[in-house]
Amino acid sequence: MINLGEKVIYQIYPKSFYDSDGDGLGDLQGIIAKIPYIAKLNVDMIWFNPFFVSPQNDNGYDIADYYQIDERFGTTADFEQLVAELKKINVGVMLDMVFNHCSTQHEWFQKALAGNKKYQHYFYLRPAKVAGSLPNNWQSKFGGPAWSRFGQSELYYLHLYDPTQADLDWHNPDVRAEASKIVNFWRKKGVQGFRFDVINVIGKDHELVDSLNPIQEKTLYTDTPVVHQYLKELNQNSFGQDKEIITVGEMSSTSIANSIEYTRPQEHELSMVFTFHHLKVDYKNGQKWSNMPFDFMKLKSLLTSWQLNMDRGNGWNALFWNNHDQPWALSRFGDTGKYRIKSAQMLATALHCLRGTPFIYQGEELGMINPDYKSISDYVDVESLNAYKELLRQGKTPQAAFNLIKGKSRDNSRVPMHWDASATAGFTNGTPWLQPTNQAEINVNAELDHGEIFNYYQKLIALRKNYRLISQGHFIPLLEDNHAVFAYARCLADSSEKVFVFNNFYGTDTIVKLPTMCTKQKGKILLSNYPNNLDKLPQELHLRPYESLVWCTL
Repeated sequence: MINLGEKVIYQIYPKSFYDSDGDGLGDLQGIIAKIPYIAKLNVDMIWFNPFFVSPQNDNGYDIADYYQIDERFGTTADFEQLVAELKKINVGVMLDMVFNHCSTQHEWFQKALAGNKKYQHYFYLRPAKVAGSLPNNWQSKFGGPAWSRFGQSELYYLHLYDPTQADLDWHNPDVRAEASKIVNFWRKKGVQGFRFDVINVIGKDHELVDSLNPIQEKTLYTDTPVVHQYLKELNQNSFGQDKEIITVGEMSSTSIANSIEYTRPQEHELSMVFTFHHLKVDYKNGQKWSNMPFDFMKLKSLLTSWQLNMDRGNGWNALFWNNHDQPWALSRFGDTGKYRIKSAQMLATALHCLRGTPFIYQGEELGMINPDYKSISDYVDVESLNAYKELLRQGKTPQAAFNLIKGKSRDNSRVPMHWDASATAGFTNGTPWLQPTNQAEINVNAELDHGEIFNYYQKLIALRKNYRLISQGHFIPLLEDNHAVFAYARCLADSSEKVFVFNNFYGTDTIVKLPTMCTKQKGKILLSNYPNNLDKLPQELHLRPYESLVWCTL
C-alpha cells in the first residue's frame, strides 16, 4: 500500500513552465530540458495541467481529444520521452482528467450536433420551458446562464463553465465507459497518477430543476450521493486495478463528510481531495471579486476542522496554498515586501507539517508573487475578463474593477516561470503568452545561487520523508484562541514523541503562553526560519515576524 504521507507532488502548468521553440508557449520539450532542475526539487510526482488537444478557451480545460497531445505542446513521442526521463529520476507523472465536460469541438459534441442520437445522450440537452425561457435558471460559474442553444435546434445544452465546455451526462453508462477507457489508455503510457477536475459536480439529477438562490443552486449538482457510485465504478474499471496509482479529486464546495467518503481507503474511490474553503477567507461576503484582508481566525478554524475530522474519519487531504486557479498565497497571506522570504517559509511550514500530501505549485519554491499588471489588456483569463465586464455593469469604476481583477485573477499564478532576470524571465526566446513582471528579484538562477526559500522547501520535504510523526501522525490543535499564531502538534498512537509546530502569520513579534504538554519535555528543533538554539520550549515563546518553529520531543 502506498504511503501517501511521505509523498510530495509538484504541479507544472505546461503553458508557463519553459518554452523550447520560441513560440511564447511552454511545451513538453521545455519540461524535458528542465529535468535537472526538477531533480533538485526531490519531489515524488508531477501533476501536469492538461496538454491535450484543445481550442484553449479555458487554458486546456476544454478538451477536444483526450488521446492526443495538442501540437502547441508537442507530440505523443515527446510525452513518452518525458515519462521515461522522469522515471530515471524516480518522479511519477500525474495527468489532469477533465470529465465533467468536454470541448464543444470534441467529436462527441460535433456528432451530437450532426444528429447522432447516441452522442446526443452524452450531454444534457433540454427544451426551453413552455414560456420559452431557458430550461432552468442555473448560472455558469464563469458568468451568465448555464445554457446555450444546441446548434439550430430547439434544444439547449448545459455548461456549468464556459459555453464551449459542454457538461457530460454521467447517467449514461457509455459516458462512464469512455472515462475508464481514457484513464486506462494513459495508464498504459506509464502514467501513475490522475487528478480529476471538478469531479464532484458530475452527479446532476435527471430532472434539472430551478434553484431557489445561488447558494442552494450548488446543492443541486454538487456532492450528490451518485458521485460516490460513479467514482467507485471508475476506480474498479481503471486506476483501482493498480494499488500504486495516486488519485486526487478537485472538489468544488464540498463537505468534510463527503470528502471522508471520497478518500477513505475502504470506499475504493480516490486517494485524496483538493478542497478550497481555506482559500476563500479573503472573500468579502463569500464573493471572490472583492477586496478584504484575510480572516486569520477563519483560516485557522477551517484548517483545524478539516485536519481533525479527516483524521478521525480516516480520510486524506491534498495540502496546498497555490495552484493555477489561485492568486499567489504569498500575496494573500504573507508579505511581498520586507518579509517575503520569511513569510514564504512560514506558509510552507504551516502547510507541509500538516496531515496530508503536500502539493507545490511551480514557482512557489522561489517565493513568487502576483504580477504588477497595469491594464486589463494584460490579462487573458476568460473568467477574469468576464468578471471585469460584470463588475463594470454593476457600477464599479474601471479602476476599481481592475483592482479587484488584479488581486484575484487566475492569471496571477499562470505567469511564466521565472528562470532568470531577463525581460522574458528566461522562459522563452519569443514573446511570452503572459508577461512576467517580478523576475529581476525572483528567479531560479538567483534562488539557487543565494536564495533561502528553495533550500527551505528541501528541508521540509526531508522532514516528511524522515519523520513518521509528520507523514503519518495525528493532528492536535494548539493555541486555538490566539489571533496571530497557527500552532498544532503531531503525534502517533504507538509513541510518546510529539512534533510541535508554531507559525506566526503576521509581521510583528508575538509572545504566546504554551500549554504544559509543550514545555515538560526536552527536545530539539527540527526546523526554523530564524536562528534558534532552544533545547527546551519555554513557558512563554517569543515568535518573531513570520517565524516558524518545528520542535520534536526526545
